Amino acid sequence: MPQSAPESSSIWLRSRGEPSLADVFRSVSVAPSSSSWRKFLTFLGPGYLVAVGYMDPGNWATSLAGGAQFGYTLLVVALVSNIMAVILQSLCARLAVATGRDLAQACRDAYPPCMAWPLWLLAELAICATDLAEVIGTAIGLNLLFGIPLEIGVLITGLDVFIILWLQTKGFRWVEAFIITLLGVIALCFAVQIAMADPNWGEVIRGFAPTTQVVTDPNMLYIALGIIGATVMPHNLYLHSGIVQTRAYGHTLPEKREALKYATLDSTVALTFALLINASILILAAATFHKAGHHDVAELGKAQELLQPLLGASIAPSLFAIALLCCGLNSTVTATMAGQIVMEGFLRLRLAAWLRRLVTRLVAIVPAIAVTLIYGEGQTAKLLILSQVVLSLQLPFAVVPLVMLTASKTKMGELVAPRWLTAVAAVIAAIIIVLNLKLIFDVATGA
Repeated sequence: MPQSAPESSSIWLRSRGEPSLADVFRSVSVAPSSSSWRKFLTFLGPGYLVAVGYMDPGNWATSLAGGAQFGYTLLVVALVSNIMAVILQSLCARLAVATGRDLAQACRDAYPPCMAWPLWLLAELAICATDLAEVIGTAIGLNLLFGIPLEIGVLITGLDVFIILWLQTKGFRWVEAFIITLLGVIALCFAVQIAMADPNWGEVIRGFAPTTQVVTDPNMLYIALGIIGATVMPHNLYLHSGIVQTRAYGHTLPEKREALKYATLDSTVALTFALLINASILILAAATFHKAGHHDVAELGKAQELLQPLLGASIAPSLFAIALLCCGLNSTVTATMAGQIVMEGFLRLRLAAWLRRLVTRLVAIVPAIAVTLIYGEGQTAKLLILSQVVLSLQLPFAVVPLVMLTASKTKMGELVAPRWLTAVAAVIAAIIIVLNLKLIFDVATGA
């Protein structure tokens, strides 16, 4: 298997070592004489795995709650989150192409253990929060489609590891094809539901305009932070910087620049597509639940029950459940890869994919079953939204190292991030930190 060119300087505290996801590292060939279109198709794929973060079940809970409570107002948060994601994911691709490291490896090699170990623990916490949302969402999807009790559905989600193992044996392009196919199904389901809901498109457009109410209203801020956490997810930053390196691009500076261009284009197109899906969830909630006076809808099961009487079509609840199940399956694949990248990158510890998946899933299954048994299905939405807020609180610990590393000329060489890009990314990090501090203050003071 081809490896990256050796490093020319000792600017890192530790050597790079073996790549994460070694079985798929540089496994997708890039023909040097290909046309621009064919070369773009070669790089197409990783961005859509990242885009799955927009559509995981936790995002559904926050978007449904936001649309039901506040109508179209929080669409601006979805838009801002998308812009943040495009910028941050472009930095992930830049870090990977310039250094040959994913974000986990770069943190391990750039920082002393007293900093790297806490970053690893926080990354693992973020992945567990992500997995919690997937467990609950997939179980609800199984319940809505097939009537499987939620507790049993949570246990069944542990078996999805076999899907991942089978896909990995077929090659990384098969994994990407699986993800993109499910994204297509989700898009089709929402297109039909939006057409049925017939939203007020003038209000939809106004919903993308900025408003200070998002910050001044504590309840709106809580949901807004959940949307940000569900969109710009910490594990996506580790994931993207790892899977970009599945492409066997060259080692010369022109070849690296070309790889960075196509990788950034791939993620930007994919995230723009994901914005449409992300916004569709909120628009559907605003056009149905908020309009009908159902302002407290956040439970996925309750949302599905209300769709048929509100839209007047028996197919609407089924489309909702199918899209939800596809989201859960998609998210399990990407979260598993992110978990492998984080563990292998920070610790240089390699576990079998099935073992890594089962360990992570057990951490998520226990609280999901406990909440379901003790409080009933009615509290799952609160757990979903809480998981997304936890993700938002973890974001600075992934974003700040990413911004600092890509701004370092000594580590990035000629592919160092331009100053304007670093400045914009720094502003994004500052906004996230300030919003998190505001949230903590509101919670502490009972606001």
